[in-house]
Amino acid sequence: MPTITRTPTTPARTTAPDLDLDARLALREAAMSARLDQAAVAFEVNTAHIPGAPVPEITGPLRLTPTSQPCPYRTPLAATLHRARHRLDRAGWCTGARRSERGALCLDGAIRAEASSRHEGDDACVLLLEAIRRDFPQAETVPSWNDAQRDSRLPGAYLDRAAALADARLL
Repeated sequence: MPTITRTPTTPARTTAPDLDLDARLALREAAMSARLDQAAVAFEVNTAHIPGAPVPEITGPLRLTPTSQPCPYRTPLAATLHRARHRLDRAGWCTGARRSERGALCLDGAIRAEASSRHEGDDACVLLLEAIRRDFPQAETVPSWNDAQRDSRLPGAYLDRAAALADARLL
C-alpha cells in the first residue's frame, strides 16, 4: 500500500489590516467611552444610599472683596493718600464727577472722603498734583488729569507715588 505523507497545512492566517491613526483613535475613544459609562453606572449604584447635598447654582464669577491692609506709612498725609487708594479700589473709579451714581469716586473725591479735615485734603491734592506733574507736566489740576485717564490703573498708581513722596518728606 502506498503511503501518502501529508504535510500539515497551517490554516490561513488572517492578518488585521493596518489601521491609520484616526481609525485607532476612534477605536480607543469607543473603548474609553464604554469604560466611562460603566464607571458612571457603578458610581450611581454605589452612592444611591447617600442623601444628596444641595448643589448651589453658580450664575457668575465670585466677587472678590479686597481686604484692608495696614498702612505702611508713618505720616498722616501719606496715610490719607493710602486710604484714598484703597477707597478707590473698593468703591470704584470714575471721571467727570466727584462721585458717580453707583458710588465710584474720582481722585479728588477719594482724597476728600478720607481726609480728616479740609486742610489735610488740600495738602494731599497738592502733593498728588506734584507727583502727577513729574511725569505729566501739562496737568493743570487733579480733576482735569483724572478726567483725561481711561482706566483706574494710573490714578491708583499716582496715589501710591504721592503717598511714598509724603512719607519720604515726613509730611
